[in-house]
Amino acid sequence: MKKLTALLLAATMVFSLCACGADNTATANTTTETAETTETAETAETSEATADTAAADVKVGFIFLHDENSTYDLNFINAAKEACENLGVTPIFKTNVPEGQECQDAALDLADAGCIAVFADSFGHEDYMIEAAKEYPDVQFCHATGTKAHTEGLSNYHNAFASIYEGRYLAGIAAGLKLNEMIANGDITEDQAKIGYVGAFTYAEVISGYTSFFLGARSVCPSATMEVTFTGSWYDETAEKEGANNLIADGCVLISQHADSMGAPTACETANVPDVSYNGSTAAACPNTYIVSSRINWAPYFEFAIKSAMEGTEIPADWTGTIATDSVLLTELGTAAAEGTQEAIDAAKADMIAGKLHVYDVTTFTVNGAQLDSYMADVDTDANYEGDHEVIVDGYFAESGDGFRSAPYFDVQIDGITLLNTNFG
Repeated sequence: MKKLTALLLAATMVFSLCACGADNTATANTTTETAETTETAETAETSEATADTAAADVKVGFIFLHDENSTYDLNFINAAKEACENLGVTPIFKTNVPEGQECQDAALDLADAGCIAVFADSFGHEDYMIEAAKEYPDVQFCHATGTKAHTEGLSNYHNAFASIYEGRYLAGIAAGLKLNEMIANGDITEDQAKIGYVGAFTYAEVISGYTSFFLGARSVCPSATMEVTFTGSWYDETAEKEGANNLIADGCVLISQHADSMGAPTACETANVPDVSYNGSTAAACPNTYIVSSRINWAPYFEFAIKSAMEGTEIPADWTGTIATDSVLLTELGTAAAEGTQEAIDAAKADMIAGKLHVYDVTTFTVNGAQLDSYMADVDTDANYEGDHEVIVDGYFAESGDGFRSAPYFDVQIDGITLLNTNFG
């Protein structure tokens, strides 16, 4: 009955159109957002008015692991609102949806409600989105950060990511310049330029993130080293604050993170330690220590996928946004940033877009003292995590490269970075 309802609703919308990524155990909440549209009745053509009406009848579903209290989910929520407002469609939000059967139930509810596309924002949602996609073959299911779309072979199931490692590299340049300033001021010596990093899990996504950040820092501060600790949760403010405090106590003089709460930034503000945050500015809460933040801008993908669902055109199994497509952004610099930071970021960004700078250039790092000239990455994510694709291309590790999956697969432990613990969930 659910499938029949969805098919009838989809057919109705097609006829109309032709006529013209908190607590994981929290209770899931559903809200319908009103997309704001403006039109001038005096000048609008009849066909345009009909198209606007048809778009307003389109529903799009979004599943979020947490709510606005998580910087990660807030970034997705804002992008979803922006995309739906731009297209004039109606979004339906489900927040605080755990990485379990609750996700499949939420996806089925959204499809049953007439959504032509359903998006989910957390890695652990993937298997449940796949099952929902099997039940509703005429609804498009799009999953951020997932890895299985290219091997599942479902025409209505898709993965998306962005080259956030580019943004983290640029943020790393800001961190490295701050270290240089601290060295020049006599606050630390060159051998004390140690960065601390609070990660969630020892997954490729996090490894790719802290490595790119480190490489950016070391590109301007060659003596930089890094220590990484893992909390075992994407969102645990207490654990993230404790992790940051432990790193500071261990001599780390600058902190960054791949976790979703304000725990690390607020610990830095209290200790007066410079901080590079993630997914948005923390300048308001941490005015004395905030340097910069990188984030993925999901709005371009949301708009593309929703338009494709409305028009019946193909959505690729894997979609990767880049810094050149404005899918990777940096915030404005905080007052703690060193002089010359913006100029250095702008120059590096221009070189990235021109293809002159590759984040994982193998000449810029070593593994056990040797250059990495070949690497078989686990792109297809088999049960044994065995390498299946050669990813050293033209002298660099081709993260999220053409012909590969969109989600990160850089899982190399390079020299200069020390893991204080590991956590695989």
